[in-house]
Amino acid sequence: MTHALITGGAGFIGSHLAEYLLAQDYTV
Repeated sequence: MTHALITGGAGFIGSHLAEYLLAQDYTV
């Protein structure tokens, strides 16, 4: 399992990136 830290997660790109990483079995 890989961890990812996303800054600006409330923004459009950040929120979609978070959803994508969660789908790829990342811990966000």
